[in-house]
Amino acid sequence: MKDSETLRSKDGNFTLGFFTPQNSAKRYVGIWWKSESTVIWVANRNQSLNDSSGVVTISEDGNPVVLNRQKQVIWSTNVYNSSFNTSSKLSDSGKLVLTENTTGNKSLWDSFQQPLNTLLPGMKLSSNRRTSTEVELTSWKSPSNPSVGSFSCSVVQRINIVEVFIWNWNVETRPYWRSGPWNGGIFTGIPTMSPYLNGFKVGDDGEGNTDVYFTLPSALEFVIYMMNWQGQLEAKLVR
Repeated sequence: MKDSETLRSKDGNFTLGFFTPQNSAKRYVGIWWKSESTVIWVANRNQSLNDSSGVVTISEDGNPVVLNRQKQVIWSTNVYNSSFNTSSKLSDSGKLVLTENTTGNKSLWDSFQQPLNTLLPGMKLSSNRRTSTEVELTSWKSPSNPSVGSFSCSVVQRINIVEVFIWNWNVETRPYWRSGPWNGGIFTGIPTMSPYLNGFKVGDDGEGNTDVYFTLPSALEFVIYMMNWQGQLEAKLVR
């Protein structure tokens, strides 16, 4: 896929392609909802392209990669020992999925496991007590730079108390923001939260993962949660 080309989801709402952030001359490969004004994921966030000569392809080892003008790999899914017979698809949920085609379309990697600053419906923030691994949001460095910024948003579980924290990594001693404990319907530190309208759920998958996610309460509205470069988590109604 060359710079001028795109990959779209079946319903046409999500697009994978090359874009330039506002007030920037750098090029990135990302996924956006309907227009480039709502970018929800970036592949090469920490290594930009300097021109429009970039290419997205599947390498010989089966990994999707982004190449620069010199054909150097500047981003890869880095699935170890992946199959040579793979394909990538952009789903209607906004998830980029790498599948292995030989043994029944097994999923090898997906972008929901490596989010940036946006929580989409069905995407899970998670914390694993057994492996000490997390799926978390990380802010952009600035509105014109999607590289890793100063803030992260993650799930914290202490005994039976589950909360969502935002951390400012310039001040690591205390959280920048906290949701308050989950009481089974809402996070108690968010007074405007409604158990009927927000659609949030907290669960344990039985494998040590504590998950926080949300589902859409109405098919007529599409809501996402974006953490801006200043560490503020905001609900956005996008059309």
